[in-house]
Amino acid sequence: MAEALIQRIALVVQYLGTDFCGWQWQPRQRTVQGVMEAVIGEIVGQPVTVHAAGRTDSGVHAAAQVVHFDVASPIPAQRWMSVLNGRLPPDVVVRASVAVPPTWHARFSASWRRYRYTLYTDRCPNLFLRSSVWHYYHQTLDADVMAQALQPLLGHHHLAAFQRSGSSRPHAWVEIQEVYCCRRDTLVEIEVQASGFLYGMMRLLVGLLVQVGAGTYSPAAFTRIWVDQRRDLVKHSAPAQGLCLNSVGYPQSPFDPVLLSQSQPRFWFPPTLDGSSNPWTPPSPLP
Repeated sequence: MAEALIQRIALVVQYLGTDFCGWQWQPRQRTVQGVMEAVIGEIVGQPVTVHAAGRTDSGVHAAAQVVHFDVASPIPAQRWMSVLNGRLPPDVVVRASVAVPPTWHARFSASWRRYRYTLYTDRCPNLFLRSSVWHYYHQTLDADVMAQALQPLLGHHHLAAFQRSGSSRPHAWVEIQEVYCCRRDTLVEIEVQASGFLYGMMRLLVGLLVQVGAGTYSPAAFTRIWVDQRRDLVKHSAPAQGLCLNSVGYPQSPFDPVLLSQSQPRFWFPPTLDGSSNPWTPPSPLP
């Protein structure tokens, strides 16, 4: 029997980052890459390297991470989704699997990544939000002012002020393509789309932006800090659980764009008749 030809398989992967020490493999640590490589390697009987579009940090979630791996297997490309979902742990799921050309790369072929950060600002805790938001109720946040502060980031900028130490990246230049900040009732959502992200960039950016929303810094001061590369003034990193890799873009995506753009659901609190936010009231019991 002829040996199976090597295929490059691309996947759209979701994971809850709560119990992972990030994407990248680390010795004696539970990582998403480590789990996926172990499962795929067990299926094909040999070591496999899985490459991702972005390396999420410990505790950070992904709604549409894109990965690829090379494998010599008779399993059809479209079957890898169901094969892997039958073996992966409950906090990882594959949403699509396709064959891609050998020159296609999950990381280097991507033209952008988009992250969403969610804050929950009601003083009352909510267990169903705890693992996916930063519960920030200490100060009132002005989302409109935060949105104003984000606008000067659009374009090609040196963002060393939002880079954690320990990065191996040779420079801190980033092309910011879209920014978004909006309040929806007790939730504040921040989204940034960029060609790439520096190590720790989104969490450091949100940590400083929250100080703008709380009135500690003006939008102009926020801009001066990153323009002047004042990393010493960026002292707070937003908690990991509020951050999610929302989607990844490619010039010619091998996946249905709806699959990548509608991957992270938004939390929603139905308004009451007077427009305030209240828990849903169940109907009266049947007689």
